[in-house]
Amino acid sequence: MLKTRNLSLADGQASSCPRPKAPAILSELIEEAGVVFNGSSPWDIQVHDCATYKKILSKGSLGLGEAYVDGLWDAHSLDELFSRLIHFDIDQKVVGWARFRLLAAVLRHKFSNLQSVKRAFQVGEQHYDTGNDVFEFMLDPTMSYSCGYWEKAETLAQAQLDKLEIICRKLELQPGEKLLEIGCGWGSLARYAAENYGVEVIGITVSKEQQQLAKQRCKDLPVDILLKDYRDIEGQFDKIVSVGMFEHVGEKNYPTYFKHAHRLLKDDGLFLLHTIGNHRKTKSLDPWIDKYIFPNGKLPSAGEISSVVEDKFIIDDWHNFGQDYDKTLMAWMNNFDAAWPELQKKYDERFYRMWKYYLLSCAGYFRCRQGQLWQLVMSKRERREVYRSVR
Repeated sequence: MLKTRNLSLADGQASSCPRPKAPAILSELIEEAGVVFNGSSPWDIQVHDCATYKKILSKGSLGLGEAYVDGLWDAHSLDELFSRLIHFDIDQKVVGWARFRLLAAVLRHKFSNLQSVKRAFQVGEQHYDTGNDVFEFMLDPTMSYSCGYWEKAETLAQAQLDKLEIICRKLELQPGEKLLEIGCGWGSLARYAAENYGVEVIGITVSKEQQQLAKQRCKDLPVDILLKDYRDIEGQFDKIVSVGMFEHVGEKNYPTYFKHAHRLLKDDGLFLLHTIGNHRKTKSLDPWIDKYIFPNGKLPSAGEISSVVEDKFIIDDWHNFGQDYDKTLMAWMNNFDAAWPELQKKYDERFYRMWKYYLLSCAGYFRCRQGQLWQLVMSKRERREVYRSVR
């Protein structure tokens, strides 16, 4: 990590342009969402440097995020700020060069396969290999890095255990079955399924850090963790599950992804897909998230999923609990904040601001319901047993 000085408000950072007046066009845009520059509400943007406005006008949401990480502005309640801005699609209304940058991002996704086999390990190297210590402090004891299930839970730990349990029940796991987990993270589901349902698990990941820790966590269990792309897996499995991985597949690869899932699943098996979804079809991920957090990602819409699976799978169940992700992200933020005195021995203040921006902007995304969280249970037409939905 690059060593930089603390750029937060607590430092009393001197501004090159104290309380600068915002360009009228930006003020008008955010006022629609009930947000003002240098206002008194917790979600208002407190500008420390007039370069903030130039960055927003020239780069849109990418510039907004970069300016925050640089310490050029703050907001007491980032999560609520983003809930308001995203609800009113403010990023789509920024004019000037940001429009050209948006067009460039769309064209990049349209004409390039950003999730090809050669690129598949990029997100593992940039995000999931950040450092196991960050995730160990931030996540629950199972190290589940996906939305918890908060229907009855009061804590993050319980929400994640309930999520693992409901996945196993939806898959109708039976002792002795072979389960393929596409995107196994740090082995939370693989370990839970092997210990509690007696299944044999093959988990795959594109992160070396995840593989190493997952192997340790699943030691002495019938679990094998492989550093592999889903396109390179052979064999057949009784059940298949994919939790929080489909967001990295990319629209160009949706047909390939489901073709391989269909090939790998036994005729009477079940396939559970747990994925973030967007309330409508988009061409690309938010440019700041794409550049700094999840490179080459793409969130599917309901229509994109249903249209690509219709000749391969029957959708037996579609469960949406997207607002639970808001609670999950806020719990992660609380854990990360509490652990920062220890983490700052290794990571600098820019990393803190980047991670905080990531977690709280995503919380706002789910809070305004542009972001969804879906669990789909699918099967082949050859399956004759009636599927009963689990909640």
